Amino acid sequence: MPEFSLHTLNGSQAIDPVAPQFLADPLVCLTPADRRKFRGFGWGETVRPRHATIAAALRHWMRSQPDAIAVECTGQTMSYRELDEASNRLAGFLKRNGVKRGDAVCLYLQRSLEMVVGIVATLKLGAAYVPQHVGVAPKKGLRHIANVTGAKVILTLSDVADQVPVEAHQVLVEIDRLVNDEALSSSAPDLISHRAEPDDLTMILFTSGTTGVPNGVQVTHRNLANILLTSPGDLGMRPGLKVGQILSIAFDMAAWEILGALSNGATLVIRGKSIQETAEKVDVLIATPSILSSLDHDRCKEVKAAAVAGEPCPRSLADTWSTFCTFYNSCGPTETTIINTAEPHFVEKKVLSIGRPTPNNTVYILDEDLRPMPIGEKGEMWAGGDCVTAGYLANPKLTDERYRPDPFRPGHMMFRTRDLGRWTEDGELEHFGRVDDLVKIRGFRVELDGVSSALESTDCCIRAVTLKLDDRNLVSFISPASACPEKARQQVNDRLPYYCMPTVVLSLPELPRTPRGKLDKRQLHKLAEDHIASEGVELN
Repeated sequence: MPEFSLHTLNGSQAIDPVAPQFLADPLVCLTPADRRKFRGFGWGETVRPRHATIAAALRHWMRSQPDAIAVECTGQTMSYRELDEASNRLAGFLKRNGVKRGDAVCLYLQRSLEMVVGIVATLKLGAAYVPQHVGVAPKKGLRHIANVTGAKVILTLSDVADQVPVEAHQVLVEIDRLVNDEALSSSAPDLISHRAEPDDLTMILFTSGTTGVPNGVQVTHRNLANILLTSPGDLGMRPGLKVGQILSIAFDMAAWEILGALSNGATLVIRGKSIQETAEKVDVLIATPSILSSLDHDRCKEVKAAAVAGEPCPRSLADTWSTFCTFYNSCGPTETTIINTAEPHFVEKKVLSIGRPTPNNTVYILDEDLRPMPIGEKGEMWAGGDCVTAGYLANPKLTDERYRPDPFRPGHMMFRTRDLGRWTEDGELEHFGRVDDLVKIRGFRVELDGVSSALESTDCCIRAVTLKLDDRNLVSFISPASACPEKARQQVNDRLPYYCMPTVVLSLPELPRTPRGKLDKRQLHKLAEDHIASEGVELN
């Protein structure tokens, strides 16, 4: 490894290679042809978002189409005018309780009209909302998040208020009771001094840390406007279209649904118990591949645009949905603002890619020393541009590890996604899973997603996931229950080296999902261990 010098990011330190040749020309290791492709493939187009902040976009639609339906939820509706008035009541109350521009407001609740009111009221004050799903997040986590964000106010609903921990210095507000209080004014409070600027925070999203302590990702208005108010990230959302809200409110992709719909003047349709029923009546659907594969696509033909992210997508799923709607297989961790790559998929494409860099963003394929890989070779994806968030809240050490000064665009930052990828000859990105999913089995390097893809190529298998048991054994799960393990294993044997063969292949009706809609690998590991113990399976 080379020596490193120190640079700063928001007052903290970050490392960057200092090899003289690299500093003089960071593309010195590439051929002239690859240099052109590095910039041609890796740079998204330069586009100005339609509004500088999400708050400005919301104001625009509340003023220009007050009678249009903003939100639907289990038979109830709220127009943009009603959303404006209800959020004004709440914003005035929050202001009287000391909430100001730059503060954080916790939203500890469940899917509802009031959830949307809470988000909009918070943004009107130039504050950032911090969403958590009550009933899913543990109380210890809720308490930690409220304290580390310095929230003065916690917003909730009356029927879950008793599940929300509150400290003496915090005010708990039941939104549903307050917004129906006719004694409160629905006129807009003086919000000029609170109006958000592009670099102010819109939300703080907490992801699970490797130590079990949640990490807060700080997402700005500039970050969100860049993906939600430009194409293709807006997914064609516009007045008259309905956008499904099916994901956990604590998941970054829920902001794609909620803020994407409202900042583009569409109608947000919040699901009840049935995701299928919601999917059948919306024009735009955003999901994880695990959720989308659980739906009956034949009943979802009203969908005009669908997008998946968060985990690998089976080729068969992408091919099926792309036959009747514009389908995007996208990618991007929370730290790069929901997604930073996207491109429509077509059945005729040679590979299922994750697309190209979205506007004003960059993607680099680098080696372990942060040097560009030759075009077409695998490496780790680093993301740059306006998608790069403001780092982790109160965690400078982790920020230093993952955010670095961008050597290819001085003055900008880039983020280590820990995803493996390579450029296709057409300038799209192939995704090969997480760096953590590149494992060693019997001394050989194995891409777990590659094994899963081979399993999914069997005509009887819709979904597959492969896990490492130990240094010699893999275990795979396939669905549906009718999928044939032996047939699936034969596909792996035909397509991949012998050391990629899973020791055990188990078929399940559905693969278990986390509350955020991703594959639940912890539960799958336990299922594998239980099966091996109960069946007396001999490992290699």
